[in-house]
Amino acid sequence: MKTILSIIFIVHSLIVFSQNTCHNDILNGEKLDAENKTSLLLTYDFSDLWTKTDNYNVLGVLGNDFQRIKVKILTVVKNTNKPDEYLVYGKSNVKNNVCDFVGRIIVEKIQETKREQFGVDNQSKDAIKTQGILVAKYEFFENKNQPHTGVFAGQVQTKWYINKDNQLRYDDINLLSDGYFNNAFVGTWTMYNASKSRICQWADYRVPNIPCEFDLGTGEFSPNEKYFEKGWQSYAKAFLLNEEQAKDEEFAEWWR
Repeated sequence: MKTILSIIFIVHSLIVFSQNTCHNDILNGEKLDAENKTSLLLTYDFSDLWTKTDNYNVLGVLGNDFQRIKVKILTVVKNTNKPDEYLVYGKSNVKNNVCDFVGRIIVEKIQETKREQFGVDNQSKDAIKTQGILVAKYEFFENKNQPHTGVFAGQVQTKWYINKDNQLRYDDINLLSDGYFNNAFVGTWTMYNASKSRICQWADYRVPNIPCEFDLGTGEFSPNEKYFEKGWQSYAKAFLLNEEQAKDEEFAEWWR
């Protein structure tokens, strides 16, 4: 019964939170092929795609007050016995409280997209064999021996492409376009032994599925000043005001 209630809460929370939201279309208008290519594409190893992006570009919130959370996925290993499962180790950081976590990503569906844009001046058009999106569920367990820990759970969407040499790559082809983001983790965080969950979501370059009044940027992420006290002030100083001290803070490898 507790599991069923938790699932109902998560679904209800995501529906409520998604109302009047921005950055909830990772495809950014691309058309999706309906055919499920999971069985064919599971032969590829997607593990590198979740560790590629510099951490200062991985942006996330915890709770409806948009408290900043930093998530660093350190290692991802494909399970040789289960081609749809990836084993994950990483760290989270909220208000300088750093916690280890372990868990897994389980692939649910892989589809191809019917892309019509291939970067600036279509420069990547001839280099791509195919491209698409991977949808998976994730569950990450923080170390119970550390303070203020719990479980991350939800769904992740990742864009990828396969080049002419048949190599799987992280899809950053349209990185410079407005609205671009990738590796969108959308779900909840639940403290151990607690009955209520908090919204928790993060992605590369944007916070996904977020109320529009939080992120005021058009071409790039720009947090609303009213939320600076929730951990976003150093980001704004570093990348909007170009302050060197704030840049040092943002570039710091806090997970070491």
